[in-house]
Amino acid sequence: MSSDIDHEVCGMSLAIDVVGGKWRLHLMWVLGDGPKRFGEIRRLLEGVSEKVLAENLRHLEAGGVVVREVFAEVPPRVEYSLTALGEDLNVALRPLELWGDRHRDQLHENLCASAS
Repeated sequence: MSSDIDHEVCGMSLAIDVVGGKWRLHLMWVLGDGPKRFGEIRRLLEGVSEKVLAENLRHLEAGGVVVREVFAEVPPRVEYSLTALGEDLNVALRPLELWGDRHRDQLHENLCASAS
C-alpha cells in the first residue's frame, strides 16, 4: 500500500506546511473567536485580497484545521470555523502569541533598525 505522506517528516515541518505563510496564522487567530463569514474575515484582516484569503482558507481546509459550512439559505450563507484539530493547533500557537506580546518593543525596534 502506497501513501503520499512521508511519516518520517518531523512534526515542525508538518505544522509549518499547514500554517506557514503571511496570512494563515492570522486566520487561525481570527477563527479562534468562533465561526466567521468570508466578508467578516476580510474586514478583520486588513490588507488581504479576496483571492489570497480564499486560497489560504482552502489550504487550511485541506489541512483539516478549518471547516467551510454552507447553509441552505437564499442567498447561501457560508461560514468558516476551526475544527477540533484547528482548536488544538490554536492552543499550540498561544505561546507564540504570548512570546510576541512579551517582546513586542524589542522585536519592533530590531525590525525597524534592520529596515533602515
